[in-house]
Amino acid sequence: MTYGAWTIEFDDRLLAHLQLVIVQRLRNQERFAMSWIDGSESGGGRSSIWLHPEGDLYFRFAGSRTPDIDPDWIRQLTDSAQSSRGLIVTHEDGRLARSVSTKRT
Repeated sequence: MTYGAWTIEFDDRLLAHLQLVIVQRLRNQERFAMSWIDGSESGGGRSSIWLHPEGDLYFRFAGSRTPDIDPDWIRQLTDSAQSSRGLIVTHEDGRLARSVSTKRT
């Protein structure tokens, strides 16, 4: 996923779920933060970005097949995006998710 000057890599299944939630929020003209744990390749830590409808957003998937979508995971991520903390990137089981890499382009 590329947003402005940042490229954040997530595995395809997680990215597919994030795409559905983010696009729906932006389609509704909403602005929100998105936070995740940085992978070890990026030095660890955590990152956060501010997403808004006017931002340039690009989703790139490594594979050519669309992953199966879990409606419960979509609901979980949507609820997070609507909270005062913003969208916290998690796995299906609620554990915090790590990016593969986070870098400034």
